Amino acid sequence: MESNTNSTAQALKTIGIDIGKEVFHIVGFDADGKIALRRKIKRLALSDTFKKLPPCVVGMEACLSAHYVSRTLRQLGHEPRIIPAIYVKPFVKGQKNDYNDAEAIAEAALRPNLHTVREKTQDQLDLQACHRVRSRLVSRRTATINQIRAFLIEQGIAVRPGARALRNSLFAILKNREDELSPRMNDLIVGLYEDWLWLDERIETISREIEEISQNEANCRRLMSVPGIGPLISTAMVAAIGTGEAFERGRDFGAWLGLVPRQYSTGGKPILGRISKRGSTYLRTLFIQAAKVLLMRPHNWERYSFGAWLQNAAPRLHRNKLATALANKLARIAWSVLRNNKPFDIHRHEVTAI
Repeated sequence: MESNTNSTAQALKTIGIDIGKEVFHIVGFDADGKIALRRKIKRLALSDTFKKLPPCVVGMEACLSAHYVSRTLRQLGHEPRIIPAIYVKPFVKGQKNDYNDAEAIAEAALRPNLHTVREKTQDQLDLQACHRVRSRLVSRRTATINQIRAFLIEQGIAVRPGARALRNSLFAILKNREDELSPRMNDLIVGLYEDWLWLDERIETISREIEEISQNEANCRRLMSVPGIGPLISTAMVAAIGTGEAFERGRDFGAWLGLVPRQYSTGGKPILGRISKRGSTYLRTLFIQAAKVLLMRPHNWERYSFGAWLQNAAPRLHRNKLATALANKLARIAWSVLRNNKPFDIHRHEVTAI
């Protein structure tokens, strides 16, 4: 029995892992493309299991723990490949189950032209976690502010738009309308305001940490030489793509961000629609916000190397389309700066950055 297991292991060419929370499903192919391994293991048995297998290509879908699994397998001598889930789906045969998913991953890992996800370092994962926590806190703060407004409007009290207007007038409203608001409602609103202050403090703390990282990281400092790019975008970009080696050119990075038109072409006729919105929603949103900040200051356009293009495009494009086009241009410039290790060479004064 032991000899059969060893002979099967020696014949392995590629392995697909369907990663679960506690259990992994493994399917391996031999050189002839036949299934030579089919096993279910516990997460804690990952290292012990792959120590007994010969070095081979190991495919896995991009998910939460894929980078940890990839680093573990690389240390054991294997060649891990992290594959986007959208590229695995065409290889699934039959109904969906864990073994069929693992088999599809193993087949996808053999494709020579398949785009894989670059393995992230621990520093990238830490930086990405900072951005995710900050994004969640900002969402919670927005929800808290909206709930305060909702409780007030239920009592017939409308407040001018904007967080600053609500903050400045909240306690004056509570004092002037104390006869209309019940004590319980008053306490609830004050409690929500205290949550708002706590969230502001947490967001400020994480933002300062991100800014410190951007000042100490050389790649981030080079990225911040691009107009409109500040600590948030620079650190988020480094966390997402590292040094940009996963992309051959800037337009590939723009396409990954989803800032290019969705294409549906057939019969030799190109048909372009709205932007695809694929890839990183968070990073795409930051680039579009940066573009809108630059568009708010047309008197600075002539200072940028792309200022002439921006002045020509502004009269003929809707403002949202112009912001998206500028965001795509900024993304391509940022990739070039990151990939070539050179700051953006422009003659400009400091502008507000995101």
